[in-house]
Amino acid sequence: MSLKVLEIIAPRSETDAIEAVTAAPEIVDWWRTPPLEDERFSTHIMVTPEHVQTTLDGLQKILDRCAGARIIIHSIETTLPQIEAKTPAEDQKPAHDASLSREELFEAVDRSGRITQTYLLLTALSAIVAAIGMIENSVAAVIGAMVIAPLLGPNLALALGTTLGDIDLSRRAILANLAGLGLAIGLAFIISFLVEPHTSAQLLERTEISYGALILALASGAAAVLSLSTGAAAGLVGVMVAVALMPPAVALGLFLGWGDTTHAAQTALLLLINVTAINLSAKLVLVLRGVSPRRWPEKSRAKQSSRWSFAFWGISFFITIALIYLAKH
Repeated sequence: MSLKVLEIIAPRSETDAIEAVTAAPEIVDWWRTPPLEDERFSTHIMVTPEHVQTTLDGLQKILDRCAGARIIIHSIETTLPQIEAKTPAEDQKPAHDASLSREELFEAVDRSGRITQTYLLLTALSAIVAAIGMIENSVAAVIGAMVIAPLLGPNLALALGTTLGDIDLSRRAILANLAGLGLAIGLAFIISFLVEPHTSAQLLERTEISYGALILALASGAAAVLSLSTGAAAGLVGVMVAVALMPPAVALGLFLGWGDTTHAAQTALLLLINVTAINLSAKLVLVLRGVSPRRWPEKSRAKQSSRWSFAFWGISFFITIALIYLAKH
């Protein structure tokens, strides 16, 4: 069983409050170290992943009133003797399966939703690899570009930002999205002047519009959030390939550079389908999994943010359906 340890460092005055949290039935074990040099105590609380959020919320009340307190989350590879899984009582509401807390989710997507040198470099390299792969009709190169591309991160950050009502996270995610897509399209546009116009199978594949592409993007967005929230990082590799944001962006830049407006419009629609469906399904999964702020004022702001987000992506979703219908007829 995967376990986590929440370490809270707090003054002696918070001892009773911490012990009240450790009395909860979902606590596997807990222990306290001798006082530190500044007379603060370090208490370690072992819990299963599905109970991290509940325990963390109880401990954060101490942070709210104590400036000298700090919480650290540790992952445990294993523990001996092993902890047997408890069977929930009949009247007990089943917990979600093992998942990251909102704080861990925030930390994971915040890093990938920022405009950094690494983000821009990976985007540029991915765009170049994708352009060469589609021009040379190399499936392996195109798949490699999908795996390298960091464009999934900002979309997940945007979904989480609107779910938590975090304006700063949402703003950074939008800017990172625009910067990444703009860089990919711009580089492909420049590359188009270095080669003759092509209509390889890989390029033409990015002009094929269907309802299947919409369903694929919806499933990919949901899978991305589930992989991230459960800590299954390996699953994100497959999601990156399925999402395929980079190839249509690069194809759009190439077709624009070659003056092929018909194919450019088709790839732009495919890109719109992917971005819309990924954000909509990712947002929906986060809400269904109960991801929300802890404090009431933040909950109120998050609820309003979610309404606007669902309205925007919902309208965009139906617009893409209409555009697909028009493109096929």
